[in-house]
Formats: sequence, C-alpha cells, structure tokens
Amino acid sequence: MFGSATLTRALAATALVHSAFGYVLSRDDIEIVDSLEEADAELSALKGPGGPGGLDWSDVAKLEPATINGKKYECKCYPGQKCWPGQPKWNQLNQTVGGALSVHIPPGAYCHNTMTGPLGTFNTYDAAKCQDALANFASESWTVSQPAAALWTYATNDTCLPTTDPTEPCTLGYYGVYVIKATTKAHVKAGIDFARKNNIRLIVRNTGHDFIGRSVGWGSLIINTHSFQSVEWINKYNGPGGYRGGAVKLGAGVQGRSILEQGHARNPPVVIVTGECPTVGIAGGFIQGGGHGPWTPLKGMSADNVLAFEVVTASGTYLNANAQENTDLFYALKGGGPASYAVIISMTVKTFPDLPSAGAELYINTTHTVDSDTFWNGTSIFHKWSNHFVDNGLYVYFELMPFTFRARPFVGIGKTAAELQAVLAPFLAELAAHNIPHDFSIKEFPTFFDLYVDLFEDEASGNSAITGGWMFDHADVAERNDEIIDAFKTVVAVPDRPDVFAFIIGHLFNPGYGQPVSNSATHPAWRNATDFVIATVVVPPGVPLAYKADLQNVLTNTIDKALRDASNSGCTYVNEADPYQENWQGHFWGSVYPTLKTARGKWDPHGVFYAIATPGTEKWEVVEDGTRLCRVK
Repeated sequence: MFGSATLTRALAATALVHSAFGYVLSRDDIEIVDSLEEADAELSALKGPGGPGGLDWSDVAKLEPATINGKKYECKCYPGQKCWPGQPKWNQLNQTVGGALSVHIPPGAYCHNTMTGPLGTFNTYDAAKCQDALANFASESWTVSQPAAALWTYATNDTCLPTTDPTEPCTLGYYGVYVIKATTKAHVKAGIDFARKNNIRLIVRNTGHDFIGRSVGWGSLIINTHSFQSVEWINKYNGPGGYRGGAVKLGAGVQGRSILEQGHARNPPVVIVTGECPTVGIAGGFIQGGGHGPWTPLKGMSADNVLAFEVVTASGTYLNANAQENTDLFYALKGGGPASYAVIISMTVKTFPDLPSAGAELYINTTHTVDSDTFWNGTSIFHKWSNHFVDNGLYVYFELMPFTFRARPFVGIGKTAAELQAVLAPFLAELAAHNIPHDFSIKEFPTFFDLYVDLFEDEASGNSAITGGWMFDHADVAERNDEIIDAFKTVVAVPDRPDVFAFIIGHLFNPGYGQPVSNSATHPAWRNATDFVIATVVVPPGVPLAYKADLQNVLTNTIDKALRDASNSGCTYVNEADPYQENWQGHFWGSVYPTLKTARGKWDPHGVFYAIATPGTEKWEVVEDGTRLCRVK
C-alpha cells in the first residue's frame, strides 16, 4: 500500500508555510469569510429536522463502494480517490478553524530528509527539531504536547522514528494526514462536520495515551482536544442528580497529575479519581473506558463520579449530558467506550477531601536467589493475599517479569503506616515462613498527593508493544490462584517462543469496596474485582507485517487465552486489553452492552466516529494492511 502512486502525489498547488506546529496551509490560498460565526451559520443552514433522536443527518456523505479480496465493503474516502476533498475545501476548513489545521508531520520526520505519506512527499529535515525528538521521544509529557503523536508507537507502524541518519526512509505510517489543534468547541464542530460531509475517517486525540491504537488512523482527519485546559472548582455542586458536594469542571485536555497538583493547592486539599499514570487525559478515552486508579477502592471507577459533560455530537450539535439532559448519552459516555458517541469538551466530576495516606514497597529479591520455585512461590503468596488487600481498601500496583517481582506501591488512603503494616502483617509473615527473600519498606504521608508524587513513577513513551489483559475477581483468587499463577508463567515465558518478550503490570483494586452499586456503563463484574492485569508483548520496530501478525496471534491465543482460562469473571478493561479477542462485547461491558449499542445507533448511526472494539462497530473493519476503514456491505 505504501508503495502506491497515491503516496507520492505532490501537492504542487498548495502553498505551505513552516511553523512551530508543523506545516500549515497558506492563507493566500484561502477564500476569506467575514467571521467564524458566518462560517458556522452557513453550516447550520444545512440543518433540518428528522433522524434518530431528532438529530439531522441529511448532510452525511455516502460511503465509497469497494471490493477487497472478493469481499464487498463500503469505505471511508482517502487521498487519491475522486471523492477526496479538493484543496479549496481544506483551505475553507482551515479558515473556519482560524488557521488551526495543519498537515500532520510526526516528530520523527524532522530527523529524515523527506517524509512520504498519502498526501505526497515533504522535505522535513530540521536539525533543531530532530535533536528535540531524539532527546525527548521517551518523555510522555513531550509526546503528549505533539499534535498527534502516540505514546505507544506500534499502532503507527513505526515507519518514521527519530534517527541520527537523515537518509533513512520515512513514511507517515498509519497516522492521520491532517490535524486540527482545536482550542474552541467551534473548531471541534467544524472538524466533525467536515468529516461527516466528506466521508473522511475522523480520529479524536487527547493525549495519545493509548495502548490499543484508537487515537491513530491512516488517512484520517485528527481533532486534537489537548488544548482544552480550563479548570473551574465548585465548592457545592447544585446541578442535576442530587449530589451537593464539591466538584470540578475540567476541560477535555486536563491531565491526571495536573489536576491533582491543582487540587493539592486548594485549602483544604481535594482530589478526584484519576489514573495512576500522571499524563493520562482524564476527560478523554480514560473516562469513556471507565477509568481506574488509586482512589478507585474508595470511590469506584472514575466514570462513577461524573456529574456532567459538554459535548459535540456526530451531527455537529452542542449538547449537555447529565442526569436530566440527554441521559442515555450521559450514561454511555461514562465508561461506554472511547470515541463512540460524541467529542467531550468539558466534564464535571466529584471532588473529595484529600486524606493522610500510607504507602509500601515490596521486592522479591532476586539478588539473593535465582531459584525458580522460590521466586514463583513468593509471587503466588502475594497473589493469594490479594483478596485480603482489596477487602481492606488497598490499591496495589505490581510488575512481573522473569525473576522480577515488584509491588510499588501498596496504597492505604486514610491509613497510617501502622494501620497499613497491620493489614500487610500476615502476608509478610507467610513470606518469612517460606524463606522468600524480599525487601520491604513503608512510609506515611500527610496527603495522598504527597504519596502519589513520591511513589508513582513517570512512565515512558515511544514503546512498540501490543496489549492484552484480564480481570480476576474474588472467587478466582480464592479458588483458582494456582491456575492464575500458571497463567502468569505462560505470559512471562511463552512456551516454545523464546523470541517473545512479555510482561505483566498488575493492579489490585475493588471498585465495589467503596462503590458497591455501579453509577456508570462499566461492566457489572468490576464490583467484585480483585486483580486486573495487563499483559504486554514487545514488538521490535521494523519487523515484517507477517511477524506482527504472528505476535498478535501469540497474544490472543496463547497469552490472553491462558489468563481467560484461569478465570470465571468474564471481564476485562476496555482500554487495556486485546481488541481482537472473541466476544469483546461481553468481556468489556457484559449485560450493559445492548444499551450501549442502542445509544451508539442513536447518537452516531452513520459511523462518523470509529474506535476498534467499541459498541456498534461489529461491521466495521480496517482492511488492506491496516489502512482503509470500511463497513461490510
């Protein structure tokens, strides 16, 4: 696909000017309109009554018919096809969004003489920007600040990474071709409207904190919402739903550590339910997947705590969604799947008083032993006690690799060090009784935020990997711990596959401890959770597509199968699991799924939005080696 003439078609008629953001369309080529309001009025004039939910769909472009490998499809439109919008339309879009539209140049391209993509070939080398990319490619905060970069690069096809050799080839890979760095909801509306009217694949990108590739799409128009950074603290919420405690209204781009820092500065300090990773965008795919983190044992999933959304729908309509307005949309956005129903502009969530907290670390010390039985016995003892940990309101984050086990941290929110030590005492005693060498430490903190800064480490970007995972509930741990440990062994040492490097990231928490009844569209099984593990398979950059397919097969049919077979929970996490597993509908949402599919049919019946393995996407496929998005006819 990447060798076709489509990729080398030059944009000779388009004047480009270089900017700090990338390449933007020259205003010399734009037909000026009087104002953004005039442009919006022109778009609104096309609206009319009718359609599901009273929404208007009269301006939806038709899908393009295609036959691929003998199978009939209807597809999105891509560069090189007659249906692709001419340059005047793109220029008009750029005017509508106030110059915020650019051709997408990924950060690695600045280290290459040229970059080739569906729009043509561009001279991209820039020594200063290349050094910036080389120095910061592994920095999550830097990657988040880029227009459309993905934190995990596998979904991009790894075809344009930073390099010290500018003569190396660079192609755009599976990235989108244009990006709108939106700063107003009118920009978001303009991007949605353009994609809908012109049959363009649309990608919504907040921070790019994405393990599954939902923020990447070949030949697409990308809307970047990371610039929505507003924060409004509310001492007493008086909106719909009956809740009258503290709240905060967040712009879509606000990240976890940022809001915790701002909450810590308040008097008295407050928190919200964020993820453990500091860079995740709270109001993006995180909340739409459910959202879990250190406060989940006490306050439930992050989505349980949402009070209201401001959104732009697939029809280009500005709406509020809350306990009184558009209640089905409100429900679906709270864990019902990323990039499926609307683009979030802002979100209002509950706040809670920060509390003194205690944290602990434990390492099974492999410098003292290389005995496999001892190592796995220690790991098994830890996991056997996981029900005890979550039944005492703890959150535990652990890492498991061959001869490497680290639990950092055990989190006891609202607990003193002595109280946390008392919870852990029987577990530590069993480790000692079995002569398991380990290092252990415990600390007390004046607030959870102080613990968070001290014990939760920054993560790295630029990794190329694929992800699976599974949730083990109370019954699994109580009755099948030996089978679970055998599954863990399969993950970190895949039988007969020494070429496969995989590891586990585990999260012990039970949303049902503090929030027994779900207030979101998350899988009901989460209310009895004990352990959610992510299984990650590293994929070296540059390997052939056939080898990538082989590794995906190992993940789905060996690694994830071992985890599933050791459990009866029937549940895994929407954002951190294998999207190619069978029955993802049931595993992600359980009995909630039919309601979500109905909501998708109402709010986006024509597939303006798409994210893999989300409600209502059963007939959609990405075909031709990961490029074109099509619907089975």
